Amino acid sequence: MQGAMAAASVAPVTRQISGRAPPAPVPDPTGPESGQSLAAAVADLTVLDASGRRVLFGALFRERRAVVVFVRHFLCYICKEYVEDLAKIPKSFLQEANVTLIVIGQSSYHHIEPFCKLTGYSHEIYVDPEREIYKRLGMKRGEETTSSGQSPHIKSNILSGSIRSLWRAVTGPLFDFQGDPAQQGGTLILGPGNNIHFIHCDRNRLDHKPINSVLQLVGVQHVDFTSRPSVIHV
Repeated sequence: MQGAMAAASVAPVTRQISGRAPPAPVPDPTGPESGQSLAAAVADLTVLDASGRRVLFGALFRERRAVVVFVRHFLCYICKEYVEDLAKIPKSFLQEANVTLIVIGQSSYHHIEPFCKLTGYSHEIYVDPEREIYKRLGMKRGEETTSSGQSPHIKSNILSGSIRSLWRAVTGPLFDFQGDPAQQGGTLILGPGNNIHFIHCDRNRLDHKPINSVLQLVGVQHVDFTSRPSVIHV
């Protein structure tokens, strides 16, 4: 997958690069076209932490740079395996670059803790159950059939991955999809302040950005994702 490479020190990036598609303006339902205006449009919206406490989304990147990854839903096996690789990023690497890593889901907050245990993820994570931030950022609902190539982060095939997702759904305490199955995710680099330096809106479930390409943009060391930590597979 080819992507946009830009240093965090340059002016905010307000275009998305997705696969082989040509650059296109970032969807902005609120009207303003600058990255700063787009970030300001979502800064006052809230997310929930694992205890159900409301947190201003803008507070997450007001004083620091943040890589923010929006996932489809917590039952998605592709999201699960992608977040398993996000979990491998050492906190020391992020601290050296003065960057924080944040995952945003769109389920009930009750699903955060089980999802973290499942994936081994220990960085920051929140949920946007009403998908207000997803919508405001123009993230796609539904899938484009364009091929996104092979992801270095996905290990399961569609059959085994789907069976595991269904099993987790029917054996969980609440039988739900832990989010809207049609919602796609994306990746942003935000802050400090209301600045968007990079945005990528996924066109389909496999169109996420390779993690090291995003880390390179914020000056974080390359991570070897070939070693797999011990996580619970169900």
